[in-house]
Amino acid sequence: MERIHIAVFGAVNSGKSTLVNKIAGQELSLVSGQPGTTTDPVRKAIEIPGLGPCVLTDTAGYGDSSALGAERERMSRAAIDPADVAVLLLSGHPDDAKWAELLKEAEVPTVTATRGESAESIIRRIAGVLPEEENKYLTGDLVKSGDTVVLVMPQDSEAPKGRLILPQVQVLRELLDRECLPLCCVPEKLGEALSSLKTDPALVITDSQVFKAVNEKIPPTVPLTSFSILLAGAKGDLNVYFEGARAIGSLKDGDRVLIAEACTHVPDTEDIGRVKIPALLRKRAAVSVDIAAGNDFPEDLSPYSLIIHCGACVASRTLVRARIRKALRAGVPITNYGIALASLQGISERLGIKL
Repeated sequence: MERIHIAVFGAVNSGKSTLVNKIAGQELSLVSGQPGTTTDPVRKAIEIPGLGPCVLTDTAGYGDSSALGAERERMSRAAIDPADVAVLLLSGHPDDAKWAELLKEAEVPTVTATRGESAESIIRRIAGVLPEEENKYLTGDLVKSGDTVVLVMPQDSEAPKGRLILPQVQVLRELLDRECLPLCCVPEKLGEALSSLKTDPALVITDSQVFKAVNEKIPPTVPLTSFSILLAGAKGDLNVYFEGARAIGSLKDGDRVLIAEACTHVPDTEDIGRVKIPALLRKRAAVSVDIAAGNDFPEDLSPYSLIIHCGACVASRTLVRARIRKALRAGVPITNYGIALASLQGISERLGIKL
């Protein structure tokens, strides 16, 4: 299950950090009478009785008239998108109503609290507004118990040494839970892996960057998908992404494309979002590409002709869907890495993607 992301909002020096520590039952945030003590959002993964695994975020706050006030408020706004639930601490500040409206517009379930309210009361009310968890398999109805599934997993410089990347781990664990028979290999050994089977696999799941090479090696009757597309179905909206990918074919010289990464990482020469996708896009048109990493998702999306979002392996479903809503409101097509790569490599139809 995903952790529940709970963000606490309120005016500077209104007691947010005290409230966060009270909910957590431990000191997570520095408490001080000095206004603006919390300068960046403070996040802590924690187990909360009655809620389970959570990420608790203490935001920088609003209403700060100092030189850093606007930046603190911007950082606080960025904490809205990942929030499954917001706790708005009311202190009588003039901006309390404005922030209540911001949270409403963002469609974030919100609990209002006062400084003296008990943690038990707030936790009960948080539990009461949480949306029902969607118990969806990443692999959906693509597999059943007893199916052989081939996982093609490149181990290049982007793969962490000694470990698998998170989507591969998640899918592999799910296949084991569903009593499937996973067979793992690197792209160079795919032919040998297929030859070792008595019958064709029920499904092949690959990293999107090697779609074309894998497609050429597997029988045309074997279904093919990618880890990124599986994540897109679980966290995003495949119909929106499929429709958004149509814009790739109409890109023209001078258009701007936004590559949106949900996490922050140090890129390398084989980076999918910063190197490989831009290179494929520029084979079609002389587009300019901007990168937004982590929380740095632009508020103004109007300059862009297309947004291509990462697989969001470490991001919450709430964050991904908030970004999709922003793109739709701005009238900007949005798709994800896997679907974009399928289109750019000319194998959309092979994956059942209608573009």
